[in-house]
Amino acid sequence: MAKLIYKICPAALWHEAEREGVFDGAPVDRADGFIHFSTGTQLRETAEKHFSGQTDLVLVAVDETALGEALRYEVSRGGQLFPHLYAPLPLAAVRWVRPLPLGPDGRHRFPPTE
Repeated sequence: MAKLIYKICPAALWHEAEREGVFDGAPVDRADGFIHFSTGTQLRETAEKHFSGQTDLVLVAVDETALGEALRYEVSRGGQLFPHLYAPLPLAAVRWVRPLPLGPDGRHRFPPTE
């Protein structure tokens, strides 16, 4: 069974990646030199910290085993280990993409992640 990691992404940026056949990351990823991902348990905190109130987002589920040695878990926020990809994301590693809408309370409503 695939171990999934997740990328929260503006829908327009993701649709561009689908047209191009590869995802090179969001502007923050390119500035940092790697693509930021979260584990399932880190998703809600990531959404609140970096995407609060943003609409038109998608949640991208990626099979981490398909990423090879370019994927590294590194210490980040609060000492937690976060997955970082030091290469473009091959779309073949993507398992699914789902909308990430805001609920009436202004928080994102996550689809089932497994």
